[in-house]
Amino acid sequence: MNGTKKSNQYYIGRQNDFESSARSYPRKFPFALAKARGSWVEDVEGNRYLDFLCGAGTLALGHNDDEVNQAMTDLITSGAPLHTLDLTTPVKDRFVQTILDNLPGDLKDNAKIQFCSPSGTDATDAAIKLCKTATGRGTVIAFSGGYHGMGHGALALTGNLNAKTHVANLMPGVQFMPFPNSYRCPFGLGGEAGVRAACTYFENLLKDPESGVTLPAAVIIEAIQGEGGVIPAPVEFLRAVRRVTKELGIPMICDEIQCGMGRSGRLFAFEYADITPDVILASKAIGGTQPMAVVIYRRELDKWGAGAHAGTFRGNQLAMAAGTVVLNRITRPEFLSEVVRKGDYIKSRLEELKKEVSIIGDVRGKGLMLGIEFVDPRSGCDLMGHPLASGEIAARIQKECFENHLVMEKGGRFGSVMRCLCALNVTDEDIETMLSIFSGVVRRVDADVTG
Repeated sequence: MNGTKKSNQYYIGRQNDFESSARSYPRKFPFALAKARGSWVEDVEGNRYLDFLCGAGTLALGHNDDEVNQAMTDLITSGAPLHTLDLTTPVKDRFVQTILDNLPGDLKDNAKIQFCSPSGTDATDAAIKLCKTATGRGTVIAFSGGYHGMGHGALALTGNLNAKTHVANLMPGVQFMPFPNSYRCPFGLGGEAGVRAACTYFENLLKDPESGVTLPAAVIIEAIQGEGGVIPAPVEFLRAVRRVTKELGIPMICDEIQCGMGRSGRLFAFEYADITPDVILASKAIGGTQPMAVVIYRRELDKWGAGAHAGTFRGNQLAMAAGTVVLNRITRPEFLSEVVRKGDYIKSRLEELKKEVSIIGDVRGKGLMLGIEFVDPRSGCDLMGHPLASGEIAARIQKECFENHLVMEKGGRFGSVMRCLCALNVTDEDIETMLSIFSGVVRRVDADVTG
């Protein structure tokens, strides 16, 4: 076949032969990519797809942004080193200063940064080691529905049981607590009552001398749960967690790997609650399309010694050069305002669609991190009286969207939530294209389900 154009099936077949069975995206999106620009990708057969996945939120400025690419090209042609372990360079110094300049609250003048191996999983593990070292304590509190990575430590902190069931002996000492969800309230209450119950439960468990739960080394939380189904933490809940952890001297870790870097309409999603955590995890978009993960933390936690956390690929200069460009762009007030405007518009259109059909149970999220939970109206109801979540319907929506050249990922309980993780600079025209395809698919599937 040398010299002839090869098909998607050719490459997918080869991938099936030699790649791990753990691969996931090719099972949902069976194409081989050849080109990409902005919010669009093109396969080897010349078919174009609107990309509302964008590297699971990694591509804040879409594919092949001119300014990002130019920064990397300039670095490559400059003769500067591209791999530096944790040695410093002018490129690294500029990247670090850009991060520090944009930190909120009192963290801006009181922060240190740990560069990790280039994945969010490693940032999670590094943060846990940091907090255990600083506090001398050994347990961690996480939340149901949370996602913090796939390594043994990070996976132990993750709620999803599918990923954990077949892996024995994960990191011990993890205590899970309920995460408020107005639509699927874990207390069966919903609304303000559900939030109050979550706040009270959290505080009581940590302050009750008979709770059986010792003070942890850290509490880790996502301000907007991503893989758990795009569930924003209520402002009151984040404030309660911050207040209680501060009172008890427990480091609060905010995992902003997916919900951070402008995706919510703020640089960090926790900023909506006007709080400042002790530790911030950042990865995905912070590397400007390239692999990068960092832990940002208060200086007083810096109790570990040389080599306490290391990684060969923590000096990715291309990621630092590209990441500086992304940070400078996404922190502009006018840019973040546009993220909010676009997100509000998409959400309002989806809420209108929800009124027309019976298979959408909930639309939620902030900025351009949105989730649409699909339900089966023919099923029973949960404790809140809502139809049961349907991963089958969501999977069909995803498949038919792909067949109509729209790429979107699903997640949440039972895989029932379709998620919007588009480029933050997505155009209004591309938004309309997405809404047209998605709405058409939903209406057709709804007609089949209810017909």
